[in-house]
Amino acid sequence: MQPVLKGNKKRIESIDLLRGIVIVIMALDHVRDFFHADNFLYDPADMSQTNAPVFFTRWITHFCAPVFVFLAGTSAFLVGERKTKKELAAFLLKRGLWLMLLEVTVISFAWNFNPHYPTFRLQVIWILGLCMVFMSAIIYLPPKIILAIGLLILFTHNLFDNMHVTGNNFSDFLLAELHERRRFNFGGHFVTTGYSLIAWLSTMMLGYCFGALYKKEMNAALRKKYLLVIGSTAIAIFILIRGINVYGDMKPWEVQPSFIMTICSFLNVTKYPPSLVYTLMTISPALIALALLEKPLNSVGRIIIVFGRVPLFFYILHLFLIHLLGIIAVVASGRPWTDMIFTTMQNAKDSPWLTGYGFSLTGTYFVWILVIVLLYPMCKWYDRYKTNHKEKWWLSYL
Repeated sequence: MQPVLKGNKKRIESIDLLRGIVIVIMALDHVRDFFHADNFLYDPADMSQTNAPVFFTRWITHFCAPVFVFLAGTSAFLVGERKTKKELAAFLLKRGLWLMLLEVTVISFAWNFNPHYPTFRLQVIWILGLCMVFMSAIIYLPPKIILAIGLLILFTHNLFDNMHVTGNNFSDFLLAELHERRRFNFGGHFVTTGYSLIAWLSTMMLGYCFGALYKKEMNAALRKKYLLVIGSTAIAIFILIRGINVYGDMKPWEVQPSFIMTICSFLNVTKYPPSLVYTLMTISPALIALALLEKPLNSVGRIIIVFGRVPLFFYILHLFLIHLLGIIAVVASGRPWTDMIFTTMQNAKDSPWLTGYGFSLTGTYFVWILVIVLLYPMCKWYDRYKTNHKEKWWLSYL
């Protein structure tokens, strides 16, 4: 299937569809944050407390952020096909700064519903923006150099796993932002460096180089072959490195009491910062999926692709909707609605402030489906609006 043309701009349905799939899966993780009762008691990746259904509910959502960041790099390359380097650099810089601003304003409020902003969790929208800022300069390098640097970072950044910052000043924050998950307290406001720059930037750089497979002169059959070979090879490398269990992740796997939990341990890789095996585990199947999705859309695909065409719009709306539904659930459980207006973004490791609240895993999946159903009409409307108003420049920023 060749790329689908809309107007004078090229949209590639397989990319939009994959993006739609992972953003729908991402919503499951955030619904779990607000609704699953066990989420307030233990980490779903804690092998001493979790079970397979809970673990895999969390594990499947690991694919979301890497695919977003990787495809953001691919999209940057494709935008560059119709812009000059200078125009692309300006676009990436402005869009990157805009995403970073959104993270610390609208998105932080959506998480906390607290106008005093007690907590800033610098998450996926922040790192997408920050990587774009750096990419606005990196794109001037030759593509082979970008690829080489991206691979070098990917395979070596775990050498810095044992380097940690210990202070609480701004320079410590900047160092942690490079390669460590840390929480800082600046004037009573907590700031968490959840998504570290070095590893995520390498993912976007590799995604940018990957965009060359979608140049209009590329043969579709040859592209699919490359996707399958690269994806399968990367999966084999993941299994090999993870199996050796010496390098590539801060969390070695261990034999568990049952076979399925041993599999869980094997797949229980580190996201903060994203380890080598984490990136291989998540990006490899995504490449294979892109090859398999390169075919005419079926009825389900036509629904899911809508979300992939308006990912930022979906992201913002889904956080507000999930949090509002969380307030309704808290009130229905007999608690004050203010229990969902957070003074900090608490969790099981901080305080069991919602012990006794929450749904079963089945109930959590039900809420997830409800969220997707409620968001679909709004996303479909916005997708149509964007399609019919290409002259409005600001639409490219939402």
